[in-house]
Amino acid sequence: MRKLSTTELDRKSVDEFKSSDKTPIVVVLDNVRSLNNIGSVFRTADAFLLESVYLCGISATPPHKEIHKTALGAEDTVLWRYFEDTLDACAALKNEGYVLLSVEQTEGSILLQNFSVEAEKKYALIFGNEVKGVQQKIINQCDGCVEIPQFGTKHSFNVSVSAGIVLWEFYRKMLF
Repeated sequence: MRKLSTTELDRKSVDEFKSSDKTPIVVVLDNVRSLNNIGSVFRTADAFLLESVYLCGISATPPHKEIHKTALGAEDTVLWRYFEDTLDACAALKNEGYVLLSVEQTEGSILLQNFSVEAEKKYALIFGNEVKGVQQKIINQCDGCVEIPQFGTKHSFNVSVSAGIVLWEFYRKMLF
């Protein structure tokens, strides 16, 4: 085996990315405080050609050097919007026909591996604050909750790790 060079990876240019068909997923960050987590989510959104990232509440917005540190320019390719209140983002997405899902541990949540992704639907996946998670008032607006199974003594992942796990699973189920 030989590691591929950057030129062999066939990366899209910014213009190619922007004109590409997107995976019908919007990531909603509900009061995510870490700029590194926000940047990491942008980078993951770029990797999976997601439609956009919605930044809500205390979540910082580009341009910002701390977001750029982990996004590595993905904040310039992935479309994003800011909402002061996550409820407004949810209402906008519902009006556009998205299925709203919180990634959270709740009564009646569906384990990620058991969730049936329907390729013809559009999804908005809501990830919450690093300490408090997704706000209950947001969960109340959702069509459901998806939970990542966990087996150790800790029952939470870093929000950017959760995003990577969930987005890969949705992408895989939608396109393969």
